[in-house]
Amino acid sequence: MPELALLVLAVVAAMGFGVVNGFNDAANSVAASVGSRALSPVTAIVLAAVFTFAGAATGLEVAKTIGKGILLPEAMLYETLFAGLCAVIIWGSMATWRGLPVSSTHSLVAGLAGAGIAVAGGVDAVQWSVMVPVLTSVVAAPALGFIGGFVLLFALFWAFHRSAPARIRVVFSRLQWFTTAFLAYSLGKNNGQMPIGIIAMAMIIYFQRIGRLDQVAGVWDEIALGGSLWWVIVISSLSISLGTAIGGWRVIKTVGFKITALQPIHGFATDFSAATVIEVSSRLGIPVSSTHCATAAVMGVGAQRRLSAVRWGITGSIVRAWILTFPVSGFLGWAIASLLHAVL
Repeated sequence: MPELALLVLAVVAAMGFGVVNGFNDAANSVAASVGSRALSPVTAIVLAAVFTFAGAATGLEVAKTIGKGILLPEAMLYETLFAGLCAVIIWGSMATWRGLPVSSTHSLVAGLAGAGIAVAGGVDAVQWSVMVPVLTSVVAAPALGFIGGFVLLFALFWAFHRSAPARIRVVFSRLQWFTTAFLAYSLGKNNGQMPIGIIAMAMIIYFQRIGRLDQVAGVWDEIALGGSLWWVIVISSLSISLGTAIGGWRVIKTVGFKITALQPIHGFATDFSAATVIEVSSRLGIPVSSTHCATAAVMGVGAQRRLSAVRWGITGSIVRAWILTFPVSGFLGWAIASLLHAVL
């Protein structure tokens, strides 16, 4: 297959990943506001799509971690790229169909790692020093989301304990416009940058294979400075925004309605605590799971009222899906890369 055709196919696959990412992770940015009935589903989705685009177009820290931090340069091949993307698209689509919020971030990282191991013939293809903070976030992100939601809701109840319930509902219904936008922005800034990293990786592979080595070093600068590769940020941002606009309604129902009953003050605490964790991680260049943060924050605000307010059977299914994400996506990446390596 011609090199340019392979590059175009890689870009299309990266956009497909962005769409799948958006319609699963749409639940993270709108579930609390929809579940608390502070915003209508259509309003919440449109607001989230706009601010997800804005976040995805801001900064490149996470994109660089994905594009040049997970695998050694010799393991960065088209088959690695396609296998990693196929793994997350398959797993993300299956989870969305089942109504389960899963981490597209962890699925992509595991898929790329499994693919790199397949094509390079061993675990040395993975840059484990970069993987450590990603793996640490598997535990840290949901823990911080849960604690953040729990503590913030407690503080809000203490601060507004003398206010009338009707007044509290009105105030926090309005504030959820802000927190929904903030969470969508932070989600875009973290998850939305992953297609950028993938396309940048594809561009580097393309230039290496056609012998334009002088172009390799300038790929990231051309993207960051708005040069000839300005379109990479635009199409990546549009793909995840499109996925968010489509909306994974089964996932939204799970997170917004099935885990615990939400009022506007709960939705505010959920979104604000999750968005803060994701925003800090984005600035540090750590591809953290927005799914874990937001879903755990919903659990936290439910547990703050009483433990029985959380439907632990539902959360158990969600956590099992989180645990399965790494081995399933890693295996899919390894299997697909092994097949492609024999063909390409």
